[in-house]
Amino acid sequence: MIVLAVVTGGSMLVRSWLRAEHSVDRSRLRIGRVMRGPLVRDVVSDGRVVAANAPTLYAIAPGTVDLHVRAGDAVKKGQSLATIISPELQSKLLQEQATLAGLEAGVGRAGLDVEHGHANADKLIAQAEIDRQAAAREVEINQQMYDRGVIPELELRRSQDLLKKAEIAVSHAKTEASLSTKELGFDLGTKQQSVGRQREIVKELERQVAALEITSPVDGQVGGLLVAQRASVAANAPVLTVVDLGAFELEMKIPDSFARDLALGMSAEIRSGSQTFAARVRSVSPEVVDGNVATRLEFANERPAGLRQNQRLTARILIEERADVLKVERGPFLETGGGNSAYFVEDGIAEKRPIRVGAVSLDAVEITAGAQVGDQIVVTGTDTFDNAQRVRIAN
Repeated sequence: MIVLAVVTGGSMLVRSWLRAEHSVDRSRLRIGRVMRGPLVRDVVSDGRVVAANAPTLYAIAPGTVDLHVRAGDAVKKGQSLATIISPELQSKLLQEQATLAGLEAGVGRAGLDVEHGHANADKLIAQAEIDRQAAAREVEINQQMYDRGVIPELELRRSQDLLKKAEIAVSHAKTEASLSTKELGFDLGTKQQSVGRQREIVKELERQVAALEITSPVDGQVGGLLVAQRASVAANAPVLTVVDLGAFELEMKIPDSFARDLALGMSAEIRSGSQTFAARVRSVSPEVVDGNVATRLEFANERPAGLRQNQRLTARILIEERADVLKVERGPFLETGGGNSAYFVEDGIAEKRPIRVGAVSLDAVEITAGAQVGDQIVVTGTDTFDNAQRVRIAN
């Protein structure tokens, strides 16, 4: 019986070998074993240190540049870096200040005119009121004399008419006083508006003159001088750049195949020497250049000491982490089979079978269907199989 079993097993193995379409030496292959475990999708790449904040400072007006620093100098926030000498702007400020002083004097005079107008109006009203009172006394006396038969009725009527005229004069004086007050107040308000408008002009010119003194917006280092000492510049011309030494980032080139999985805020690690620093993805460029996507990482907490512009560092971005998956070593088989098939090794025969893959990391591939723990898969060298269904592996 034992002899029969051996003969039967040997004949089956021989038939399996005979069904193989090709034969490949095992030394030309790499075979991976299917296992369960965590799968970490990440991408590792070198990058260069860049300044996240490197503002360029500009001339506010045309003039001559007087530089106070040199390229590479360390500077503090608010420190004077350069001065734009602009006689034209300073002269314009003096002219507008003189205009403002004249308008303010006009407002003062208009205020006095309002006071004089009030005084004159009160005087006219008082005179009209005195005339009315005199006319009223005249009517009262004439009425008494008329009642005694001393004066004719015509004289009484004449005095009554004079009283009515005096009352009309009082009313008219009050109306004129009100209109005069409104007119003078309108003139005063117009001049005050002119003063306010002129003050804004002077304020803006004062701001521009103050901006002729170019100061550092951050603590950092002078990155580069864009003009020569005592050079003439136009308005809005760049003068120098300042690098913020406290806001360094790492710029990386990520292959386009990984870029679609990147998202803002993803965790990352930046290695400097023997130390590793926590970081996160701050930006991902929407443009693909030479098959890569520019990605910037920012330090999450502390950063390495002594960082310099364009320094090279290595970084790792964690895209996804799965705790318990069926996986196999990553290799060219993934591209050769298009992720739909793989060669399983059993009894010296590599047989092509359908599979379905899931997540892919730098060193492993998730298999979601078609394999089980312990299976052996050819991960490298399948390009020599010529897409055969079975291939004999020779030792």
